[in-house]
Amino acid sequence: MTDKINPSHYKRNDLECIEAITAAVQNLKGIEAYCTGSAIKYLWRWAEKNGEEDLEKAMWFIKRMMDIKHGTDSRWI
Repeated sequence: MTDKINPSHYKRNDLECIEAITAAVQNLKGIEAYCTGSAIKYLWRWAEKNGEEDLEKAMWFIKRMMDIKHGTDSRWI
């Protein structure tokens, strides 16, 4: 039976993706934490789930964070 809540593509050895995200965003807040965590999620699973689509989603979140940091997208300021 497949675990629909915690599928195998979210675990590497004994490390779960959520644990890696939690560590990566611990000093971030708000949209920066969200974009970082989302990019990590898609990078974590791309090879086992949606391939290039997940890589494109990760890039989308990284681009949004760059736009926020540079103030180049008024939707995020």
